[in-house]
Amino acid sequence: MQTSYKRIFAVLFLSIFATVTGVGIVVPLLPVYARDLGASGVYIGLIFGAFALSRTVFLPYFGRLSDRKGRKPFIVVGLFCYALISIAFIWSSDVESLIFLRFVQGIASAMIMPVAQAYVGDITPAGSEGFSMGLFHMSIFSGLSLGPLAGGVLKDWIDLDAAFAAMGALALVGFLLSLVFLPPRKQEAGVIRAVQPLAWRRLVSDRVIAGLFCYRFAYTAAIGIIWGFLPVFADVEFSLTSSSIGVLVMLGVFVSGLMQTPMGWLADRLNRTAMVVAGGLVAAAAVFLFQRAEGFGDLFAANLIFGIGGGISMPALMAIAVLKGNHTDSMGSVMALLTMAHSLGMAGGALSAGLAMDLFELRQAFLIGAVVIVAGVAAFALLTRRRGEEMARAKEHPPLPSPWD
Repeated sequence: MQTSYKRIFAVLFLSIFATVTGVGIVVPLLPVYARDLGASGVYIGLIFGAFALSRTVFLPYFGRLSDRKGRKPFIVVGLFCYALISIAFIWSSDVESLIFLRFVQGIASAMIMPVAQAYVGDITPAGSEGFSMGLFHMSIFSGLSLGPLAGGVLKDWIDLDAAFAAMGALALVGFLLSLVFLPPRKQEAGVIRAVQPLAWRRLVSDRVIAGLFCYRFAYTAAIGIIWGFLPVFADVEFSLTSSSIGVLVMLGVFVSGLMQTPMGWLADRLNRTAMVVAGGLVAAAAVFLFQRAEGFGDLFAANLIFGIGGGISMPALMAIAVLKGNHTDSMGSVMALLTMAHSLGMAGGALSAGLAMDLFELRQAFLIGAVVIVAGVAAFALLTRRRGEEMARAKEHPPLPSPWD
């Protein structure tokens, strides 16, 4: 089982790393590209919001279906579609086509991330939820940190089409890895046990899941503001180069990625709820600092602190989600709900920032982000304050050695 865990984990890690790196290459470049095509702030928000909207609509369907039918088919098909859609960006020439492609890309994304996270949750040894999810999320954060830097360099040295081509090629790498090396669907634990996931009504009414949803939404709304409008803010206010903007976008996710494994290890030993609250407050302070920025150095510091906040909170948050998925035999559904919160947060953050840009000034968007995170932290704390899972985890599943030992 240890060998099987390591092999499946490694395949999922590398597949998601390759795919997310490709996404990271392009996403920071889209706002400036759209603005060059004549897009207003609202249209820039729609480019990000279209992706989040379509993904949100399809997440419950694919997440629940993967609980019943297995994980591999959705991961493989989603990655292949992602590769095809990525190449189609090369032929886009107006804002409307960008919005359409992002909408279709969101459907493919709904088949990948929550299902891959659920697969990791399925194979995670009891007591190591924080470590396992923290380690897996290094693939996401590492890809998102490397991607923006590579995208800025590709655009400065070659052109934007090269960045789109790189996104498609990396998605194809992820598809091939998953197709060849993941075990057949019939060997997955959920398929073997023929699990029946908990009804949606009971999942969405669970206080702990609601708390997880609120925090994930709020935290990701801030990310939507940063990713969607930091490139424009840095370009317009400070005339930074594409490479410098890539460094800024990379920094927060890079720091967060570095912290995922050690914070995941701590989450298996400390109070996970307290870690989420502490990390959320740090992230809120960082987003407020963006509004006060007066140059590259201030933006650098704000991104660094935001990464620290995410690094503290996310492994603990996902560890709680894995426990909920296991307890309800609904791992895919729980991960889909959290990814839905992620999508809604990205859309809400991007659209609110676009409105702030058009009606007021772009700096005010970051103040909105800070307020939203504080509200999300408060909701999470209130909804989870009576849960007994920390005590149950400590008694039933004491922390185990790393699965890699």
